[in-house]
Amino acid sequence: MLGMFLADFGAEVIKVEHPSRGDELRNWGHSKDGVGLMFKMLNRNKKTITLDLSAPSGRGPAHRLIEWCDVVIESFRPGTLERWELDYDSLSRDKRELIMVRVSGYGQNGPYSNRAGFGTVAEAMSGYAHITGYPGDAPLLPAFGLADASTAIFGAFGVMLALYDRAAGSGEGRLIDLALYEGLLTMLGPQIIDFDQLGLVQDRLGSRLPFVAPRNTYRTADDKWIAIAGSTQSTFERIAHALEIDGLLNDPRFSDNRSRIDNAGELDDRIQEALVRWPREEVLQRLASAGAAAGPVYDVRDILQDPHFCSRGNIDVVEDDELGSVKMQNVTPRLGDSPGHIRWAGPPKGRHNREVFVDVIGLNELELRELMDRGVV
Repeated sequence: MLGMFLADFGAEVIKVEHPSRGDELRNWGHSKDGVGLMFKMLNRNKKTITLDLSAPSGRGPAHRLIEWCDVVIESFRPGTLERWELDYDSLSRDKRELIMVRVSGYGQNGPYSNRAGFGTVAEAMSGYAHITGYPGDAPLLPAFGLADASTAIFGAFGVMLALYDRAAGSGEGRLIDLALYEGLLTMLGPQIIDFDQLGLVQDRLGSRLPFVAPRNTYRTADDKWIAIAGSTQSTFERIAHALEIDGLLNDPRFSDNRSRIDNAGELDDRIQEALVRWPREEVLQRLASAGAAAGPVYDVRDILQDPHFCSRGNIDVVEDDELGSVKMQNVTPRLGDSPGHIRWAGPPKGRHNREVFVDVIGLNELELRELMDRGVV
């Protein structure tokens, strides 16, 4: 996904897969006609080649390709690239301007660095799972690759900082060392400082937050769900007016945010009792007219039918030579007059072998054929 973010805005990203196994992501999630759908989205705008980096005869083409690149992104277990002499220290001796991103479960150093690491483990160790779920119930893991996605965002940010620093005058590359748990640890907010200064450990609160109330999901009369957040005093007052529960404003249990946090259960009950009087659309209209913060709990069908998502262009339609037209999330963020765009979905394995090996790094046809015959390409 890190490469996807860069490719979305015009970077020429070349994905290297093993000649026989390919990327395991091709077999993850759902597929249609044998084509992995997750791969199509996460590898959009990338070119794909096959090359066995572990084979001695694959090192030469790898070095020639790296000579042509500004950035190398890898996610092997620490020590793997060192064995292949493709690590940052080896490569940067001859290419000091090289930027390398190394993504691993625990980072390139530390007592756990050699352990196998996956996003699921990172989501547990980062503190995320501990605060997710309901009091007394088991901690919950996210139902999507949250650690992978957050690491990709931080990695893309690191690449842009390194490119800026290089262009601004240093002329030097950078090694960017990312552990899968680190982005989530940063995103979880004030937990570290709260424990350090107050000894507080945030526990599972369901959909509530420990620093604002009301904040929860609520059922409406038509058995649908909405989310409401009263993050400021004025917003809470608008919620009370819209739901015709103005009496709460004179109740000392709900007079300010701290009091509402201390009595969040009672507050949620009062809001839920009010909401069952109206269907979801009427509730949302009431709250929107009052200037309160609320929104529907959508599934993917709702998203695709919502006119706001459509008008913002949040979903794009991409023509694909394997699946025909496919829909996927559009590029984020928007950059004014120079937005990114999706040029193609994830391509078949080895689609760009000839273009990269012959046109880019200059192998001749005989050399390419020999590598293919050996199973290196």
